[in-house]
Amino acid sequence: MAGTFDPILNWRLLPGSHAFPGPDGGTCINEAAVVAAGLPYRAIRSSDDCPPCFSRPLATYALGLNDAMPDAERPRLIAFVLRLSGSADIPAVEAARTSHLVREGVRRLLPPVLERAGLPRHAAACRAAEDLDRAVVLARHAAWSAGALAEAAGRQGTWVRGARAAAAARTAIFAAEIDARTAADAAEAAALFWPGAWAEAVAILDEALGIGQQAPALVPDEAGLRMDAAKAERRAKAIT
Repeated sequence: MAGTFDPILNWRLLPGSHAFPGPDGGTCINEAAVVAAGLPYRAIRSSDDCPPCFSRPLATYALGLNDAMPDAERPRLIAFVLRLSGSADIPAVEAARTSHLVREGVRRLLPPVLERAGLPRHAAACRAAEDLDRAVVLARHAAWSAGALAEAAGRQGTWVRGARAAAAARTAIFAAEIDARTAADAAEAAALFWPGAWAEAVAILDEALGIGQQAPALVPDEAGLRMDAAKAERRAKAIT
């Protein structure tokens, strides 16, 4: 997805919040979405700072990924710049989006880490979780088992095994929370031992954006012009 929009938007995504775009863009995903939609610019430190037309769970998850991703992975998010403004929906839909982020995190982000920690049965059970409640229960069970394995590895001095188990426990603890931000934290924890976690997390975000209200289509060329104008304004301010 990123490759389609990178040349048009010509914007650099960075972690953290920013008072105003830099000469090459230089904002987080949600700040970039504000600019692309033609809304008044604002620094965004959390989803509470987003315009009301942004879906809170989607903006929260996107921001969590944005701030945690390595620079080489963050461009995966650029396509979502055109999809966040106008995505807000009724509480039931927002709850369904959160449910998707959490459930799919348990089913798809947690199992590879559990397998690397030597917990294949827990991994298989998490992959088969049929709904949110079951996914949360299985993630909690996995967290307990991975934590016990990490403690045992520490006593035995098997440090690599212990590190993998500790990473699995951390991922499972985050994954078990019904919260969009901790769902993003689970992706970050999984990525420490599974390089494919970032791509999978972006796919999960894409699916969640397909639930409920769809953001009005933003023409990439028009969004690109707005973003170029924001950068030009920043350069002009720097000169004066």
